Formats: sequence, C-alpha cells, structure tokens
Amino acid sequence: MKTTVIFSLLCVAGALQTGASAQNISSPSGDLSLTFGLTPEGQPTYSLDYKGKNLVNRSRLGLKGDERDFTEGFEIVSVDTLSTDRTWQPVWGEYAEIRDNFREMAVNLKADKPEREMTVRFRLFDDGLGFRYEFPKQQQGSYLTLKDEATEFNFNGDHKLFCIPGDYDTDEYLWSETTFSSLPEAMGNYHRHSEAQRTGGNTIQTPMLLKTDDPVYVNVHEAALVNYPAMLLDVDTQENNMKAHLVPDRLGVAGYLQYPFQTPWRTLIVSDDARDILASQLILNLNEPCAIEDTSWIKPMKFMGVWWEMFTGNQKTWAYSDDYLAKPGVTDYTTLKPNGRHPANTANVKKYIDFAADHGIEGVLVEGWNEGWEDWASYRKNRQFLFDKAYPDFDVDELRDYAASKGVKLIMHHETAANAADYALQLDRAFQFMKDNGYDAVKTGYVGAIIPRSEHHTSQWMVDHVLDVAKRAADYKIMVDSHEAPRPTGLCRTWPNWLAQESARGGEFESMGGNPPSHTALLPFTRLKGGPMDYTPGLFETRLSYYNEGKDSQAGTTLARQLALYLTMPSPMQMACDLPENYERFPDAFQFIEDVPVDWSDSRYLEAEPARFITVARQDKHSDDWYVGAITDETPRTAVIDLSFLPKGQKFEATIYEDAPDADWKTNPQAYRIRTQKVDSKSVLRQPLASGGGAAIRLTPVR
Repeated sequence: MKTTVIFSLLCVAGALQTGASAQNISSPSGDLSLTFGLTPEGQPTYSLDYKGKNLVNRSRLGLKGDERDFTEGFEIVSVDTLSTDRTWQPVWGEYAEIRDNFREMAVNLKADKPEREMTVRFRLFDDGLGFRYEFPKQQQGSYLTLKDEATEFNFNGDHKLFCIPGDYDTDEYLWSETTFSSLPEAMGNYHRHSEAQRTGGNTIQTPMLLKTDDPVYVNVHEAALVNYPAMLLDVDTQENNMKAHLVPDRLGVAGYLQYPFQTPWRTLIVSDDARDILASQLILNLNEPCAIEDTSWIKPMKFMGVWWEMFTGNQKTWAYSDDYLAKPGVTDYTTLKPNGRHPANTANVKKYIDFAADHGIEGVLVEGWNEGWEDWASYRKNRQFLFDKAYPDFDVDELRDYAASKGVKLIMHHETAANAADYALQLDRAFQFMKDNGYDAVKTGYVGAIIPRSEHHTSQWMVDHVLDVAKRAADYKIMVDSHEAPRPTGLCRTWPNWLAQESARGGEFESMGGNPPSHTALLPFTRLKGGPMDYTPGLFETRLSYYNEGKDSQAGTTLARQLALYLTMPSPMQMACDLPENYERFPDAFQFIEDVPVDWSDSRYLEAEPARFITVARQDKHSDDWYVGAITDETPRTAVIDLSFLPKGQKFEATIYEDAPDADWKTNPQAYRIRTQKVDSKSVLRQPLASGGGAAIRLTPVR
C-alpha cells in the first residue's frame, strides 16, 4: 500500500504542574476541538466541541486494575503533537483510496505513591475523534488485572439514541429509537437473554448512534480491539452520560494485561450530515496497516449455498441421522440410518454448483457437511465438531473435482457450537484439510455458551481467539467470514482476509418473525461502521416458514429492496441467500445479483437519515459502471438521485429495478418492474420507493 505522509512534531518538554493550563487540539478543518485537563485531584478529563458548540461535556478518563489505579493523582509530564495527511489503498472496500488526515495530541502523565505512567493519545479527524490509553513498563509490577475503565462520554442533552441492549453473548436484537430519559422503558420492552440482564437495564452496546436536536449525529464505538475485552456503555439516564463497561469473564475479571500495552481506540464519528457518518473511514484509519505482504489471493466474492433451506421448511436438518438419541457416542456414522432430510449431500450440492456456474456466482457454501451436529443437537455437555470428517453422504473428493470443473469455489463451514477451545486445537488440521480439497474461504460459527465455560462471546479470551483464527487462516491463504464473534472494530484493514462478520441480527431472522424495514436502514449507521456484515441479502420469497411451522413470518422487505441491499450494506463477501428455485421464478430480477460487484473504487452517499432511508452510488473497481441502491423504511418516499457524480459528457444507460406501483412489503412484496432510460451527469432521477421498498440501478456507459 502506497502512502504519502506530511507531518510535523512538537514536544512540550519538561514537567508541567497539575495546575497547568488545559491542552487543546483541533481537527484539520477546525470543526472539532478537544480540550484535555486535570481536575484538582489529578484526574484526566476531556471535552469536545463541534462547530463552536459543546458536544461532550468534561468527561473522565483512565482505567482501574487490582494492582494499580490509573484514574487520579496525575500530573502532565509532556505533550507531543503531530499532524498527518496521507492516503492508503485498501485491498477491498468502498473506496480504492482512503485519506487519513488527522491532528494528534499525546498527553504523557505521571503519578506518585505508587509511581504510575500513562499516555492518553487523541486523534482528531474532520469526521470525529479517536483516543486510547498507552502504558509503558512501570517501575513496580509487570501485570495489571483489569477491573474497569473510567472512560466517559458525557453528553449535554436528552438526545435521541439508536441502540440495542448490552449483552455479553449476542448482538441479535432489533434496534430501539429512544432518548436518554426514555431508555429504561425501551430496554424494559426487550425479552433479554440472561447475560443481558446481568449487565443491567441501562447498558447498551456499541456501535450505537446518537442524534442531537441540531441535529448532530454521533456514532460511538471502538477501533483496533486487540487483547482487550469489548466495550459496552452504561447509561446514566439522568445525567445524559455514558461510561465504558468492559465485558468481563465469568469470574468478573475484565482483562489480564502485561506492560507495556495499549487499549483499543474509543471512537466518536461526528457530523451534522448523516451521509458523512456512512462515508466515514475513521475506524479503519485507526487500525494498523495491512499485515499480509502478498494479498493477491484475497478475492471478494458472491456466494450462495446449502443453508437457507434448513431454516424455511421441509424439516431439513444440519444433522445426518436421527439415531443419535438412541445411540449416543457413536463414532462410525455409516452404522446410522440417514434421516433423509440432510441437504448437505453430494447430489444436492451439485445442484447449487450448477446454478452458481450458470449465473456467474463464484462460491457455494455448504453447512452441515461434517460430523458433530448430532452431539450439538442432543445438547451433550462436551459437544464437538470434526472439521476434517465428512458425513457418509457428502463426497469430499467428488465435489472438489466437480466444483473445480465448473469454475466454482466451495466454501467451508466450521460451526463450533461455541466450543472455541476445541476449535483452536483443530485449526491447523482443519485449514490443511481445506487447502488439500480446494477450499479458500471459511464461515465460522459460535452458537451457544462459550467453552471455556469461564468466557463470554465478547470477553478478552474470545477477542483474542477470533483474531488468532484470522491470523492463522492467513498463513494458509484462507478468507474468513465469522458469525457470533465479537463486534468488528476495523481489524479487516490489518487482516483483509477477514472479509465479513455477522455480529448483529441478520437476514436469517426474516424466517423467525421478520426484520422491520427500518432495521436495514439503520445497520449501516451502527453495526457496519466496524466492518462489513454478512447480512445475507437476496431474499426473493418473503413469505416464510420457520422449520416447517407454516408461513407465519413476513420479511420486512420488497423484492426490489433486496437488490438495493447489495449497495446499501456493502460487503466483499455477499451471499445470494435464497433457494435456486426461487431465483428461477424471477430470472430478470436475479440478473442484477449476477451483475452487481462486491468491490468498489468510489462511493457517494446521496441521501441518508438513520432508520429512515439511504441512497448510495458506487463505482465498480473493475469497470466504468456505476450502481445505485435506495431503500426506505415503512414510509413510502421518492428518492432524489442526483447523477452529477457521473463523468461529464458521457451518456449512460440506466437499468432500473424498482417497486411496482402497487408494491408493498406487507401486501405485495414481489411486485417489481424493470425499465431502462438514458442518463448523464445532468440527470436527476426521482425514484418512487414503496413501503419497505427500494430500487437498484445499474449505470452502464453508452459506447
């Protein structure tokens, strides 16, 4: 990755007394300004202004451990400042080039009795703030048993909040739109898991979005989460204050740290234009550059697979046999009677390979191919999957050769049933099995209570585990799509083989009661700021059954909206989630899924309001084509699509996939139409969107 750097360095040397004047820094444009200070007790604090108005009141900083307290008694030793303006090229993403332009202030602190040293490093970008704590080797002690973090975000009003409940083990909630004062009522409406109850009723997760009356939009999250627990937020609904809540292990310990170390960045993406929140690359900029020297093997892709049919009917199962209940502990699956409802079989997988090959879909995922699903289904205490042992009806060699002959890549599935410790032991054997059989990508899963039993899905041990999986996968040139993992924090910049994650309520819930249209109009403002999501778009049959329980679930979408999601929820690893037979019913609409890229050279956010609507245009990295996606919530609207981003003097043909005039996500979701028209940079399209609807447009240069 080529970078250019312009910087200056200022060091304020010498000891500055506790009572010294406050330290200030502004963003390159001057819109954001930060003030650092110490209280009379030597407690570090910061405040943040945006365009001359206070946004974050004076808020505490620091952290606490069993051995040391880093929250008070400090004096400023020195202040280092730095200005940087550089660009870098991601391996994949929304942009071919990203600007990294910030001003930095590192405040070096020291305390006595006992002696302690800490640096608070701030980076102010035009679109927000990142700060972290850095700890050199200390005069006394080598370790810190982390208890708590004092970090606060003390806002100055009863602002609107878009949030989900704090939970140590799942992110799969619908979002609340509430305020500080109304948060207890909003959280009380959730049927929360036991772990969510443990965090308290006013604890919420990051990333979350805040909107002031002005309005100013603020996304609160973290970047570069490494060797540290994930952060939740405890909300003081009276003081409009948020405080960091670190996910502990089940013994109550947040982290086990050794000096020197640094924390993740705490991030605030800030703008008075909602489009800037979506466009921000701040979290990626706060991560380390790519750690993989040769990235030529990392290939963004679309895929489909044996997955959805296990959710939507005919009582199909991931497990091969039902005999495990009568024959516990069986080790030879050829002795078991197949249940006849196991779709991960050779013949069925070939049908998916054929369909993918015929329609230019690069990959086919197969879930339920390997031994171990019986142990999980029977809730045995020591559940285990084997990642190099296929069921008798899944012919690894035959499918490897068949997929290769069709130019399709098979995608491995590693469901661990949350037995992460066992998965770590099998990793090398599992990855070598993948490479021996032509698999270049894996979808991992951690459904259930984490083993080791002392851990949570977002505690320090699991944060380290999932990153280690990505690193070791890179050694084998394997790409990773992780589910039920800690929320992403931009580490895909450093490890771009980590293409996607779930870590939110995804498309599978359309068969379990449905996701309202507002859900996918909010995720890009919240969850997706940490990294791409494997949401699994492309659903054409929207009246759904769940495990053959009857068609009692209505997806919160029209068919045209599903096409638009490929633009509004970008991912370098995108699924076409529906069954081949459903795509065969609508071949003209499926053409858009065939055509739409998953890697981009430029992106322009044209309209946006959280949980309401998004309109975005993206340019294909490998052609001159542009694509536009527009979605709305339950309220129909007309998207205004200004095409001034197109090159001047060039005509384009717009192929528009849109809601039919009578389309409605509840009553007529499959009503769509396709039309074409000529456009150029002077064109402005006024595109009707149905309730819960959307539109997808391909713009091709006229030669």
